[in-house]
Amino acid sequence: MSPNEAKTIMDFMAPAIEREVATTARVLAAMPEGHDDYAPSEKCMKALDLAWHIAGADYMFVSGIATGKFDTAEGGKRPDAMNSGAAISAWYKAEVGKAAAALKKMTPEQCAVVIDFHGVYQMPAAAWTQLAMCHSVHHRGQLSSYLRPMGGKVPAIYGGSADEPITMPQSA
Repeated sequence: MSPNEAKTIMDFMAPAIEREVATTARVLAAMPEGHDDYAPSEKCMKALDLAWHIAGADYMFVSGIATGKFDTAEGGKRPDAMNSGAAISAWYKAEVGKAAAALKKMTPEQCAVVIDFHGVYQMPAAAWTQLAMCHSVHHRGQLSSYLRPMGGKVPAIYGGSADEPITMPQSA
């Protein structure tokens, strides 16, 4: 991938990632208190651990794309201070939001740098944006399916939800 091709991809994906960060922050914030251990089955992550996985992995991916190197220690074990959906959402908006904004400032050469992930995958930085977004959307979907059984409300994600319907603009 040439630097100019990589920059074109990044210029398309960076605003999309910023929109996804805002949406994910809303889903994280929608987690009701007192249901941190909820999981629909024993094979599923507990709600609070899933919320941290989303936040930590998004930070690892997005900041790694921006810097050209993944720090897989980022996003590991949930820090004690990340003890609620609200706390995780606030951290996420600040940290992942900052990293997402950095994507827009990348040069064509930075967008084309090949980044290694555990010796398994090697792709240009711009190509990682799609995988990062798909990973996040996948897990956000899992967490959003936990919300109602936990007693919460599902925010609008890609349009209205039963809890937050779309309101059509009023014509003049």
